[in-house]
Amino acid sequence: MQSKLVIFDGNAIMYRAFHALPPLTSKSGEPINALYGLVSMLINIVENLKPTHIVFCFDEKEKTFRNELLPTYQSQRPETPSDLIPQFQKARDFLKSVNIPVYSKSGYEADDIIGTIASSIEHKAYSTVIVTGDRDILQLVDDKKNIKLYMPVVGLSNGKFFTEKETFERMGVSPFQIPDYKALVGDPSDNYFGIAGIGPKTASSLLLKYKTLDGIYENLDEIQEKVKQKLIDGRESAYLSYKVATIVKDVPINFDINDSNNWDVVSPEVIKLFENYGFKTLKTRIEKLGKRIEEENQGSLF
Repeated sequence: MQSKLVIFDGNAIMYRAFHALPPLTSKSGEPINALYGLVSMLINIVENLKPTHIVFCFDEKEKTFRNELLPTYQSQRPETPSDLIPQFQKARDFLKSVNIPVYSKSGYEADDIIGTIASSIEHKAYSTVIVTGDRDILQLVDDKKNIKLYMPVVGLSNGKFFTEKETFERMGVSPFQIPDYKALVGDPSDNYFGIAGIGPKTASSLLLKYKTLDGIYENLDEIQEKVKQKLIDGRESAYLSYKVATIVKDVPINFDINDSNNWDVVSPEVIKLFENYGFKTLKTRIEKLGKRIEEENQGSLF
């Protein structure tokens, strides 16, 4: 039987939960709406996908190598809300209590940690599902390696799976071409801009014919003069944008797949934690989940 690894993009889920849910505080008055959303999402995934292995990946506070490549990278983004900041540590504390490993690395984003873990898996033995709200991670989708993406589309409860087919329908290019695509059109949300005057339609048509950014530049003489000149003028920006857009798959982390299948979301410690936070609904859900797991005789997996 094939095992199933679920990789959570912790930062993406926390941000989405924080903005999707109304303000919520613990008994002691601490903000906990993002934590509540993360826990709720975890329970949904366990209930519906029945993973055998789970890991979470987070950003670190420090700037990354992308800021060294492009000092203005993400510089326009607002500061992290003050009510969200302390919830990241609460999330880590919760994940520790359920024995789910957390991975992060200074100088890299959670995307890079996810890419490193997903690419290191023996995919004949595992199916991999990445849970995130970040479209950048669509570049990791790979049917041959059995890597799918699960993205919330409405709040936190409803989501959609992305294989290569759905990725192409969403982006207009195949997953492996997303860095090339962003090299051409940029990504204003991350404050890099690709090539001036090259839009999504032109980028998609160029990549459909020439496959990669290198392939485009190797065949400039075949390209319409107006577009050709834009490509020539914007070459440096395009290759810089490509580096910024590409998820790293060789971050030096100590990942061991065997550490990710010892989780226990229904332990007494978790129940006590939920009681302290006032998570009455989640406490009921997790107790029901525990009974179902016991009934299905899957205790050895958790």
